Amino acid sequence: MIFKMTVRLYAEDNKIFGPGIAQLLHRVREFHSLRAAALSMNMAYSKAWTVLRAAEEHLGFKLLHTSTGGKGGGGAVLTEEGEKLLQRYDELCRRLQAYGQQQYEELFLRN
Repeated sequence: MIFKMTVRLYAEDNKIFGPGIAQLLHRVREFHSLRAAALSMNMAYSKAWTVLRAAEEHLGFKLLHTSTGGKGGGGAVLTEEGEKLLQRYDELCRRLQAYGQQQYEELFLRN
């Protein structure tokens, strides 16, 4: 048996940020492309846009700067706010996982 915790952020009853969108942003950072990021996750490009737009609407700021295709092709990079959110989300997950792991071990693995 293993312990794994996930974190989701909500605005009222609407999920606005969680492991899926965090992974998508990490992949955008890696590939510099929303299309490539979505493809690497077996996610439709249209769904990636839908998820991003919904998060941006609830958060009140843009997560990505995008440029359309052309001679050099299009691309995407995280905005400054998107980078901060992703870094803080990753740190929150790290801290909660460490605390949860400690509690799990105390409650389930020690006699």
